[in-house]
Amino acid sequence: MQKSVKVGLWGVGLNTYWGQFEELLPRLLDYQEKIKAGIEKMDVEVVNVGMVDSLQKANESAALLKQADVELLFLFISTYALSSTVLPVAQQVGKPVVMLNMQPVPAINYQELNSMGDRGKMTGEWLAHCQACSVPEFACVFNRSGIRYDIVTGYLSDELAWKEIAYWVDAARVVHGMRMNRLGILGNYYCGMLDVYTDVTQQSSVFGTHVELLEMCELKAYRDGVTDEELKYKLEQFYDKFDVEPSCALEELVRAARTSVALDKLVDAHQLGAMAYYYEGFRGNDYENIVTSVIAGNTLLTGSGIPIAGECEVKNAQAMKIMSLLKACGSFSEFYAMDFQDDVVMLGHDGPAHFAIAEEKVKLVPLPLYHGKPGKGLSIQMSVKPGDVTLLSVCEGRDGVFLLAAEGEAVRGETLHIGNTNSRYRFPCGVRRFMDMWSKAGPSHHCAIGVGHKVQELQKVAFLLNIPIVVIG
Repeated sequence: MQKSVKVGLWGVGLNTYWGQFEELLPRLLDYQEKIKAGIEKMDVEVVNVGMVDSLQKANESAALLKQADVELLFLFISTYALSSTVLPVAQQVGKPVVMLNMQPVPAINYQELNSMGDRGKMTGEWLAHCQACSVPEFACVFNRSGIRYDIVTGYLSDELAWKEIAYWVDAARVVHGMRMNRLGILGNYYCGMLDVYTDVTQQSSVFGTHVELLEMCELKAYRDGVTDEELKYKLEQFYDKFDVEPSCALEELVRAARTSVALDKLVDAHQLGAMAYYYEGFRGNDYENIVTSVIAGNTLLTGSGIPIAGECEVKNAQAMKIMSLLKACGSFSEFYAMDFQDDVVMLGHDGPAHFAIAEEKVKLVPLPLYHGKPGKGLSIQMSVKPGDVTLLSVCEGRDGVFLLAAEGEAVRGETLHIGNTNSRYRFPCGVRRFMDMWSKAGPSHHCAIGVGHKVQELQKVAFLLNIPIVVIG
C-alpha cells in the first residue's frame, strides 16, 4: 500500500568526475541508497530520483518530484557539485529543501589515503568525502534566489544527524496531516471570549485544513436514532476506558452514552479529524440537554486521534491536532493556578482530555454544575503522568498565524479534585517568568499539552508552513 506522506530525495555530483574516477559514482549512489533506506524506516515514501549531475537531469528530476507531490525535498550532497544543477530542482518543485551534508564516515582515514601511492586515486578517495565543499555555494545561491532551506550536517551513521532527519520527517507528516484534516465547528463561540475568536479562512489558508460547519439539529437527529444495542456497547466502552465513579447516576451515564454514539456518527458522516464545539441553548431546550452530556464522548474521540476542543476554540483544536500528529497526544487545557512554593503552574480543564497522557485511568465523575456554563452532568478527572511535556498554542496576531510553544515537565504533587483534568508543570525559566513570557506572546487562554519535548519538530513544522514560532525557554 502506498504511504500517504511522500518526501523527495535527490543526489548531486559533478559529472566530470565520473570519467576521471571510475569507482566514484557507484560508491556515491550506494551512499544515497543508504540514506533512502534510512528515511523509509520512518514510515514515509521516499521518491528517489537518483544522481542529478546535469541541467537535463535537473529538469527531468524536478518534473518527477513535482508530479509526486512531495512535502519536503532532501538534497544529498554526494561530493562537489555545481549549484546550476541544484537551483532548477528547488525552483521548479517549490518545496523547502533540507541539504544533507553527510560524509560517509566521521573522519577520513588519512594514513590509508596518503599511503595509496597514486595521487589520482587519492583524489578520488578525497572526493568521496567532499560533501562540505558545496554547502556554502548552495546556501549562497538559495539565499539569493529566495529558496527556503535548512542543513543537516554529519555522517552516514551519525545518530544526531538521523535524529534531525527524523524531526524533518515528523514535521512533513504534520503538515500533510493538517492539510488533509477536516475540522468541524459545532455550535458557536463562548460569548465574550474575544481571545478565542478566530479567522477561519486564515486557518484554512495557513494549514490547508478544511473547515466543516456543523448543525446541532443533525447531532440531535443521530442521538434520537440511537438503538439499544448501540447504547449498550457505548456503556461498556465507558466502563472499559474510564474509571467510572460509583456516584455517577445511571441516567447520567445513559445520557452521556447516547450523546457519545451520536458524536461518533457526526464525526463519521463528515469524516472529521478534529472538532471545536460550544453551545448553551435555552434553559430546558433539547440542545442544552445534548451539550451538557458531551464530555465523555468527546474524550473518547480525543483519545482515538480526533481531538476535540471545548468553548469553540478552533485554534486549540488545531494545536491539539498538531500534537496528535506528532504522536504526543494533545489535551485541552487552560491555566488554573500558580504554586510559588513549588515553582509550578497548574493547568487543566473540564474536558475533553487524552487517555494516553494520564498518570492513571481517567475517572468519569459527576459534576453538580459546569462552572461558567449551563447545566450539570458527567466530567473527567485526571492528572498528566510525570515526565517531559510540551505546551502548544496556535495563535493569531496582527501579522497572522504563528505557533507558541514551551517545553517543561509534569511533576507530582497536590492537585484539585474538582472533576477536571488537573496537573502541575515546571518550566526551566521558573513560573514567574514563564507566565509573563507566555502571556505576552499573545495566545488565547487555552493550550494543548502533549507528552515529550517536541519543540524541535514544531520549529520545523513552522518552517515548512512558513509561519513564525515563539519558544518560551
